[in-house]
Amino acid sequence: MKAQWKRLFQIFWTFFKISPVTFGGGFAMIPLIEKEVVEKRKWLKSEDVTDVFALSQSVPGGVAINSATFIGQRIGGIKGAIAAMIGVSLPTFLIVLTLGISYFFIQDHPKVEAAFLSIRASIVAIIAYAAIKIAKTAIVDKSTFGIMVVGIPALFFIHPVIAIVTGALTGVITISIKMKLGYKIKKDIKEKKKDGNEPEYLGTGI
Repeated sequence: MKAQWKRLFQIFWTFFKISPVTFGGGFAMIPLIEKEVVEKRKWLKSEDVTDVFALSQSVPGGVAINSATFIGQRIGGIKGAIAAMIGVSLPTFLIVLTLGISYFFIQDHPKVEAAFLSIRASIVAIIAYAAIKIAKTAIVDKSTFGIMVVGIPALFFIHPVIAIVTGALTGVITISIKMKLGYKIKKDIKEKKKDGNEPEYLGTGI
């Protein structure tokens, strides 16, 4: 029981630390979540975090809360999901409440406007970095690369949910065709070769 409460507190504290510094929303959380959950605590693999973010975008609600809840559930079950959800929500609630009260007094200050302008530029860089990190685990063969190439311009014209559903259907159809053609399907990345070489991507070669 003591070990379980310790794990729940670790989940809560991990997301409590991440939440206040993730300007830009859920996508800006990806590098920090990967560093804390994958590299530091080794609770999940990088591919698992990528899957969680994909799933979080396909359901209603904010990406940050959805992702934290899914990851918490994977680590500690229902209690872990609740701990992660509270951890990621509480700092934001307190910060927004404080800013909401003080905003009317500082909104026209030139230094404050300059600070927010710089923050917005930094957010673009963070999201671009997160996209690169996800691409390393999501693009494993020519098929997934093709989905990405088509999906980026498509997002200018269709709703993201439609893009996600279309991508999922495309993946199912592509795998079915490859199986019928007799290709061996490999969807994951090897963690490490026994000889100590770098991990390699395993695709279908198509």
